Amino acid sequence: MDGEGSERAEAGWARGRFDGTALVVTLGGRWTLANARSLEATLARLETGGSKAMTLDMTKVAAIDSAGAWLLHRQILRWQEAGSEISLANASHAQTALLARMAIEGSERRPLARPALGALRELAIRTGEATVDFAAEAHALVSFVGAVATTWVRALRRPGRVRLVSTVHHIESIGIDALPIMGLLAFLIGVVLAFQGADQLRQYGAEVFTINLLGVSVLREIGVLITAIMVAGRTGSAFAAEIGTMKVNQEVDAMRTLGLDPMETLVLPRLIALAIALPMLVFYADAMALAGGAVMVIVGLDLSLAQFFEQLAGAVTLPTFAIGLIKAPVFAVLIGMVACYEGLKVAGSAESVGIHTTRSVVKSIFLVIVFDAGFSILFSRLGI
Repeated sequence: MDGEGSERAEAGWARGRFDGTALVVTLGGRWTLANARSLEATLARLETGGSKAMTLDMTKVAAIDSAGAWLLHRQILRWQEAGSEISLANASHAQTALLARMAIEGSERRPLARPALGALRELAIRTGEATVDFAAEAHALVSFVGAVATTWVRALRRPGRVRLVSTVHHIESIGIDALPIMGLLAFLIGVVLAFQGADQLRQYGAEVFTINLLGVSVLREIGVLITAIMVAGRTGSAFAAEIGTMKVNQEVDAMRTLGLDPMETLVLPRLIALAIALPMLVFYADAMALAGGAVMVIVGLDLSLAQFFEQLAGAVTLPTFAIGLIKAPVFAVLIGMVACYEGLKVAGSAESVGIHTTRSVVKSIFLVIVFDAGFSILFSRLGI
């Protein structure tokens, strides 16, 4: 065999010739994965002259695997779509079976005739499933809110059912234990706000109004928002993980068996503790942020402490101070309900605990920001 024939036998090749009535394509060589790139180029270069009848002669095919069969099957489909009728000649039983298998698998993988409609259908299905899931989640959350409200009313009618020891324990863990990290964070935020505000206002010779900016932003928005986000990440995750672990260990089921209501035992003390501790944490965070801003103003703007308090008193009114504290109990109830709700949804495994703990933090922070935006719009409309 000459060099050209040896190369064709090794690499795989295809030649076409007309026999008067049809185009005969002779295939030869090795139609394997190793030669897939060259085979694809060979098939692309093959001239058919628009023949309506084609015969594939596989006499000289030395070897063919799934990759070669798939390339050949795909080319056959292209010829058929162009209007040609394809027939096989001198194909072995194994080659015929392999091409038939490619035809079956190809029909299963082949895209819909109208892919745009198929994509729209899939999008509609996914949108519908997401809508149904969202509606079911919203219904479950509203049902949980109703159960919490019922428990609150029952506790107001019979205060003796409130577990004071558990409530005080949670107030300590939520509030007192969080003072160091909350104080440091608020102090640094005050420093940053004062520094950035002074840097911008210096361009207009109004550095003294940095104190106004600091006081209003901290007392109205920053203090309560940062505190709520910190509590959602620190305390909300802890609540979800604690209750979730109890669910996994079947302790919640044991409570129900003993006649104890998990809403009264687990949820209510945590909500009361959050509603009490979060406003106090907000007050503390406001004070620490103003302290951080005062340090920055005194050091950076060369003002005295007396000047700082004088300017702050002129900038901050009682409604400005009260707005942040009004938001705090609302955020506390949101964080507590979401954390307890996600904790009670845990089922089956430690992985579920992690999933629902993460969800509780994400949902709590999302709801806090949404409600904060709602409060801002409401107070703006009321002119407060």
